[in-house]
Amino acid sequence: MNTHEPPGLFAAVYEGDENAVLRLLRTGTGPDSVDAEGQTALYLAAVSDAPGIVRLLLAAGADPDRLSSGADAPLCGAACGGHTEVVRALLAAGAAPDLREGYGFRALTWAVQRGHADVVRVLLAAGADPDLPGPGGEPPLVAAARRGSPGCVRALLAHGARARREALAEARRWLAVDIEEELRAGLEAAYGPGHAYVTSRREDEPGTVTVEVALLRDGRPAAGNDRQTGHRTIAALLERDPGSRTG
Repeated sequence: MNTHEPPGLFAAVYEGDENAVLRLLRTGTGPDSVDAEGQTALYLAAVSDAPGIVRLLLAAGADPDRLSSGADAPLCGAACGGHTEVVRALLAAGAAPDLREGYGFRALTWAVQRGHADVVRVLLAAGADPDLPGPGGEPPLVAAARRGSPGCVRALLAHGARARREALAEARRWLAVDIEEELRAGLEAAYGPGHAYVTSRREDEPGTVTVEVALLRDGRPAAGNDRQTGHRTIAALLERDPGSRTG
């Protein structure tokens, strides 16, 4: 039976202290421990990008598929954050690559939406279905085309992902969109008008710029969104793909 543990294990995970985690596990702290909110230690380690601690908890018997707080899968949390080594550790311990967490999300859904191409490749190599839709019914390839990540698109195509014609249409649509303005409009729709914004650009994927727009409150970022700009490359990839012309 899993019981609530004193804060020692969670403090050690927050601090990234592998030695403390190992000592606690050796002295009887349960690897499937939960805090007062029902969060599991494994989920916290997964979203904190702590592969060493994740491996310790798994080796001690933590269930890689147990939902934290009844809704959050460790594999999904790691995939959303782009924590490739944590994803590898969870899959090696038997995590189901297509496990569905709360609200219908799967690890591949999160990785594609966030443009984490390395994680997408690892999940697909572990057997994740390249065609299982996200909670809105959208195929992963279409989501990858919208995200603007050529790496995600290439990985999905290599594993036979369908909906290629729809993905090509999505990539072409974004060629005519001002991404910065689109991101700002989305934040205004969610948080209301009248805010100040700051825009930054970075290269998360070789040859592709990621545009990030952050909404400011009192001069500090309070919310944000980002998108990659590889839509032209994606359109070219899909235009060369026979499946894009046949549906």
